[in-house]
Amino acid sequence: MTAMTGEMAKIAEGLVAGQIIPYLGPMVLKLDAANAVVPGTPEELVLRLVAKASVPHKIRNNLTATAQFIENFKHRKTVVNLMNEAFAVPAQPTPLHRCLASLPNLPLVVDVWYDAAMAQALQEKAVTWGQVQGLSQAEHFGNWAQFYNADGSAANAAEAEHWVTLLYKPLGGIQPKANYIVSDSDYVEVLTEIDIQTPIPNIVQEIRRDRQFLFMGCRFANQLERSFARQIMKRSSAAHWAVLPEEPTKNEKRFMAEQNIQRLEMPLAEFANALMHATPLINRSAVA
Repeated sequence: MTAMTGEMAKIAEGLVAGQIIPYLGPMVLKLDAANAVVPGTPEELVLRLVAKASVPHKIRNNLTATAQFIENFKHRKTVVNLMNEAFAVPAQPTPLHRCLASLPNLPLVVDVWYDAAMAQALQEKAVTWGQVQGLSQAEHFGNWAQFYNADGSAANAAEAEHWVTLLYKPLGGIQPKANYIVSDSDYVEVLTEIDIQTPIPNIVQEIRRDRQFLFMGCRFANQLERSFARQIMKRSSAAHWAVLPEEPTKNEKRFMAEQNIQRLEMPLAEFANALMHATPLINRSAVA
């Protein structure tokens, strides 16, 4: 058995046992060609925004700055409307989404993008699940998160205690109520408080304790990505994994060494395929 095969078996065992928390980034959408029309990176999303709103050239490649400019000069509702347009075509669950949804014990999934593909995969499996989304202080001042039942109706933390799977979307999402943390001011509000964990729901903090994280479809290339990952991982296990085929930047290498994140140097599609073949307890017919 090769070292990578052994590592895959270890990860699969941890996922099946509910000891590893999947952490999904936007690039997971690229695993299904049907999602080509859905923004799958911050760079693709900002192109959608600037195509509909005039933004200074110097910030046109910066998603958070672009959203802030639009919010300042065209109102917050314009930002929300443009985000809704960008994600109007529903993202389809990929084989990886369905693989994760088929796990017999999946207490928590973290999804740091705005689509609803993971929610759809959970809905298809008919498990008892719900989600909690981060809220913009520009629209929900004083409230950091909102719980939703599987049918999209509002829920609360007490109800979430009874869910088999909790989907945590710290940046919000298009469904069910179009909550978005996307502008500079959105992030400033969250990052001002996240070090003391205020924006992170207590149930997420409880579930993550002593568990490991598996990062897929995301990078740690900028400070925002690293800050969210660091704070969401806080007080979890001491060892984690990240699927990262691209050569890490110096900052990414430093961050992964600091957080003891082992790099899995393989394309995400290859990893997803290997994972499905390494998890015999998953009903593979659901991911065929």
